[in-house]
Amino acid sequence: MTQNDPTMLLLLYFVLPVWLLAGISDWLCHRKTNIETTTGTKETFIHILMFIEVGVPLLAAIFMEVNALIIGLMIMCFFLHEATALWDVSYAVTAREVSPIEQHVHSFLEMVPLMALLLVISRHWEQFLSLFGFGPTKADFSLSFKSEPLPVSYVAVLLTAILLLEVVPYLEELVRCRRQRKA
Repeated sequence: MTQNDPTMLLLLYFVLPVWLLAGISDWLCHRKTNIETTTGTKETFIHILMFIEVGVPLLAAIFMEVNALIIGLMIMCFFLHEATALWDVSYAVTAREVSPIEQHVHSFLEMVPLMALLLVISRHWEQFLSLFGFGPTKADFSLSFKSEPLPVSYVAVLLTAILLLEVVPYLEELVRCRRQRKA
């Protein structure tokens, strides 16, 4: 399944790693600007909200059969993430410097999910069309685990990378902001 499918290879071995690198780069930018002394906990909660907005469809795509339901979820979460990203930057610039590097990192954090979404849609084109009532296939809104799961080793490495490069750093940011708030 994955070895001969270029869209799947791009998703697994290019898009997701770039996304993770952009996420940790953004955290490093926050650290450099001492987010805990400027926008603090509020901005960190916005970051956690964005993490959830991309994490839910990512986990769904990793573990569930991709169909009209999952594609619809991915589209909805993409637009929610875009709106939250606009809120995030609009708030951040009121109290701290958002450097050109951080702005460039944000462009990756906005466009990489779009790349992922488009690659998923291209792999499941008939279900995408059916979501809008087009094409020969009926929209499938069932929820079921993948009939051909991703390799366990890949999923384990990916989830570990997400934990170490995204969850732990942003929890550290939250702790740092809350400590500063108490001080």
